[in-house]
Amino acid sequence: MATEARPVKLGRLEPPAMTGVLVREIVNFSSYWRSATFSATVEPTIYLLAFGFGFGSLVSTINGYDYVEFVGTGIVATAVLFSSAFPAMFGTFVKYQFQHTYDAILAAPVDTEELVTAEALWVATRAGVYGCVPMVVAIPFGLDPAWGMLTVPFIAWLSGLGWAFFGITIAGYAKTIENFSYIVSAVLTPLFLVAGTFFPLDQLPGWAQVLGNINPLFHCVQLVRHAVFGFVGWADVGHLAFLIGFALVSWRLAIRFMERKLIL
Repeated sequence: MATEARPVKLGRLEPPAMTGVLVREIVNFSSYWRSATFSATVEPTIYLLAFGFGFGSLVSTINGYDYVEFVGTGIVATAVLFSSAFPAMFGTFVKYQFQHTYDAILAAPVDTEELVTAEALWVATRAGVYGCVPMVVAIPFGLDPAWGMLTVPFIAWLSGLGWAFFGITIAGYAKTIENFSYIVSAVLTPLFLVAGTFFPLDQLPGWAQVLGNINPLFHCVQLVRHAVFGFVGWADVGHLAFLIGFALVSWRLAIRFMERKLIL
C-alpha cells in the first residue's frame, strides 16, 4: 500500500507555514493576554503621567508644543520598545532553551526563516496596538485628536517589527538569560533615554545628537510626532526609510543567529 508523499516546500516564507506559527501564537496569547497587556501599557502610561505632569509643572512648552503633548507623542516609542524588544528577547530564549517549543515547530514543514519572521510579525502586531495606548491616554489631558493619528499604529508596527527582530537576534546570540542584563542596561536604556521622548536632542552635545540620530527609537518618535502635528515631507520619508532599513537588517541577523542555535 503506497503512502502519501509529504508535501515538498517550494520556497521561503510560505504562507501556510507562517500562518501555522501565527495561529499558535494567537491561541497561546489568549491564556496570558491580560498580564501581557498590563505590563506593556501601564509602565509607559506611568512615564507619561509622571513626566507630563511632573516636568510639565516646570516646563510649559518645548519646541512650540505643550509638554504633555510632547511627551504623549514621544512615549509611543517607549511603549513599542517595551512591547516588542523585551518579549522577543525573553520569549524567544525561553521557547528554545527551556520549553523546546521551536524544536517541535521545526519538526513540521517550517524552516527557521519562516519561524523567526512569523514570531516577529506577531510581536510587531501587538506593539502596533500597545504603542497607541499612551497617545490615547494623553488625549483627555490636552492632546488634540488629528487624522494623522490613524497612521500611528502602522508606525508603531514597523518600529516594533525592527525591535522584535533585534530581540530575537539577542536571544539567538545570548548563552544565558542573565546576559540580557547587559543589553537592557548598556543598550536599550540609553536608547530609550536619548530618543527625543522627554527632551529635544538639539539641546545635547554634538556627539550625543549624532548617536541620537542613529537611534531607531528617535525616528519612531519623530514620525509619531509629525503624524499628530503635521508631516514635514522628505524628512519623514527619511525617518520611514531608516525604520525599514533597521527592520531588514535586524531580520537577517535574527535568522542567522537563530539558525546557529536551532540548526547548526
